[in-house]
Amino acid sequence: MSEQNPFPPPPPPSGEPVAGHQPPPYGNAPQAYGNAPQAYGQAQLAGQGPGPVGEVRSTGVAMLLFVVTFGIYGWYWWFKVHEEMKRHTGQGIGGVVALVLAIFVGIVMPYLTSAEVGTMQERAGRRRTVSGATGLWYFPGMFILVGPIIWFVKTNGAINDYWESLGARG
Repeated sequence: MSEQNPFPPPPPPSGEPVAGHQPPPYGNAPQAYGNAPQAYGQAQLAGQGPGPVGEVRSTGVAMLLFVVTFGIYGWYWWFKVHEEMKRHTGQGIGGVVALVLAIFVGIVMPYLTSAEVGTMQERAGRRRTVSGATGLWYFPGMFILVGPIIWFVKTNGAINDYWESLGARG
C-alpha cells in the first residue's frame, strides 16, 4: 500500500525556479513568527521613556547599616538597587533574582551589579564608570581587605550619580 506525501517536493538544487512558485522580493520577507525581539535598550528608542528614578543611598550610611545588621542590609541593598534599575530601564535581573543570587551565590553579585549599572549608564548615553570588571575589587580584592570597600564606594557612587543626574535627591 502506498501513501501519498502531503508535502510538495523540495525545489531543485540548481536554483532554478519551481513552476508556479514566486520567491518574495528582497526586503519583503514574510514574518513567520511576529515581531523580532527588541535589541538591548531599543525600547527607549521606540518612544518608551525610562521608568521611575531610583533612590540615592548614602555610601557611609549603607556601609554602617551593613556592619550593624551583620550583612543583612547587603541583601536589602542588592534587592532594592536591582529592582530600581529594572523598573527604570525594563532590563536586568530585578530585585527577587538579585536577592536569591545574593543569598545563595553572593560572590556573583558584585560583578552583576557593577555590570548592570555600567550598562544603564551607557544606555542613557553617559560614560560607563563601572563594569563587570569592577567586581574584581570585591573578589579577589577581599584579600587586600579594603577591596570590597573600594568596590562598594565605586558602584554605589555610580548609581547615586546616575539617579542624581535624573533629579533624585539624597
